[in-house]
Amino acid sequence: MSLRDQLRVIVVDDMSTSRGLITQALDGFGVRQVESAADGQTALSKIASWPVHLVISDMNMPGMNGLQLLHALRNAPQTRKVGFLLITGKVEKPIIETGKKLGMNNFLPKPFQPDDLRKAIEAIVGRL
Repeated sequence: MSLRDQLRVIVVDDMSTSRGLITQALDGFGVRQVESAADGQTALSKIASWPVHLVISDMNMPGMNGLQLLHALRNAPQTRKVGFLLITGKVEKPIIETGKKLGMNNFLPKPFQPDDLRKAIEAIVGRL
């Protein structure tokens, strides 16, 4: 069984279009175990009942942004080691530095191509 068959991913983004594009790209890579959430709080609830290997999260979301979600994941024993890919339209040094301090595994600037997404994911989990 290959990595892409076992990999469990949650896509967190308040924009349904963005969630759809990422989910479609994952499907194109052969990653089938994918959940999605429109915000960080919903993502945390889903992860509690459906543990994941990788979180792909947007930065700017209402209620809980991507870095706050990352902080929550890193502070819970059951999600401390989950892979985290931050997707952001604003690649600003403070965001990236804070993300790295919190334990972000990788980031991807918007807009991106599916191949960019694949490379960013593979840098975290290995070859799909």
